[in-house]
Amino acid sequence: TRFILGIFLSVCWDAGPPHNKISVKSCVHFLQHNKAYVKDFDQRLQVFTENKRRIDKHNEGNHSFAMRLNQYSDMTFAEFRKHFLWAEPQNCSATKGSYIQTNSPRPESIDWRKKGNYVTPVKNQGSCGSCWTFSTTGCLESVTAINTGKLVPLSEQQLVDCAQDFNNHGCNGGLPSQAFEYIKYNKGLMTESDYPYTAFEDKCTYKPELAAAFVKNVVNITAYDEKEMEDAVATRNPVSFAFEVTPDFMHYSSGVYSSSTCHTTTDKVNHAVLAVGYGSENGTPYWIVKNSWGPGWGQDGYFLIMRGKNMCGLAACSSFPEV
Repeated sequence: TRFILGIFLSVCWDAGPPHNKISVKSCVHFLQHNKAYVKDFDQRLQVFTENKRRIDKHNEGNHSFAMRLNQYSDMTFAEFRKHFLWAEPQNCSATKGSYIQTNSPRPESIDWRKKGNYVTPVKNQGSCGSCWTFSTTGCLESVTAINTGKLVPLSEQQLVDCAQDFNNHGCNGGLPSQAFEYIKYNKGLMTESDYPYTAFEDKCTYKPELAAAFVKNVVNITAYDEKEMEDAVATRNPVSFAFEVTPDFMHYSSGVYSSSTCHTTTDKVNHAVLAVGYGSENGTPYWIVKNSWGPGWGQDGYFLIMRGKNMCGLAACSSFPEV
């Protein structure tokens, strides 16, 4: 390891003179994120430089959110999409709404992280398009905790390995609603500690006797109805949803995310996450969302996204389980 690090530092030094701030900054960045390139350092440097240029240009403009360098800044969006998003968009247009709205008044804001011990820490899906499993477990963890008072991290790996019969595809994508159906008919989901995450698809080793969480019913919110989503988050629990990730989201840092380049239809969504609350900032309504790219991304692993505009198709397919 020290030998590789020494070679890497020498490559960094040779990449340009000390006044080359981009080269120095990239070397520091690579070291911070435990990345040491020898063969393709020049290519990574070029990608990093282009990403930094885009970030700086964005932050100089008048936008509702800021961007920053992160652990993905040495990747092109095509590479990022291949490793962290669904291989193919999951079309959830066939899902029929089954949510019955309450007539209860909704609060101006809500954050389930602050209401009690109802949300597990942010997890990291690694280089696997398994975001749908993290959205699923995150939602079921919260719903179970709200109903039982016990917050237990649940197994994403079981869903990656075992839920294919419900039109899910391991590291290539899936939908939380279909994962909830799997858990319902499979009669249980194991804990994260009993069936730990590996970030690759393997043989299913589910043990029914170790099931720790169950689903009685799957509630699908009517497509494109954010008022139903608000009602569910305000009166019931966090809600799983999917949306389309485009290049600017990759480097999100803070503020309320919005995009003019993403689609709002059900056939373009490529990433699943968990709405744990909502609020507003400077008059702009937003959702509070838990991501699965680790606590070092965004706002400690979370992000805010514009609410009420079906931003990037976020209202196309949202759901939660009843336990």
